[in-house]
Amino acid sequence: MRITLAVALAAVLVAGCSVDTAGPARAAEGFHSALASQQLDEACAMLAKQTADQLPDPGQSCAEALRELNLGAGGPVTEVSVWGDEAQVRLAGDTLFLRHYRDGWRVKAAGCRPVHDLPYECEVEN
Repeated sequence: MRITLAVALAAVLVAGCSVDTAGPARAAEGFHSALASQQLDEACAMLAKQTADQLPDPGQSCAEALRELNLGAGGPVTEVSVWGDEAQVRLAGDTLFLRHYRDGWRVKAAGCRPVHDLPYECEVEN
């Protein structure tokens, strides 16, 4: 009886600690889908507020800034890593960094490429 209870309790604890990788993956795919279909206002709405605020040059909209960057195709998700409310999503053609807010996952950085012995360099970031 004790062993069964211990195993059941361990199973509940492990299930409660599962990491949601689907949310960040969907957000990254949605962002690139909006870019690909030229729904740039929708893509801007998927950015974290600080990222959206820093993206455009003075007198430019977020959508205009994204159009100029031409971030390209994201492709299918190849890897998702989640650390609490932060995530990295690697797509076939891009790496994105996301953060979870009350209203869901938001893109903090996109168009990211690794730099040897340094952090990623991103086209869009805050």
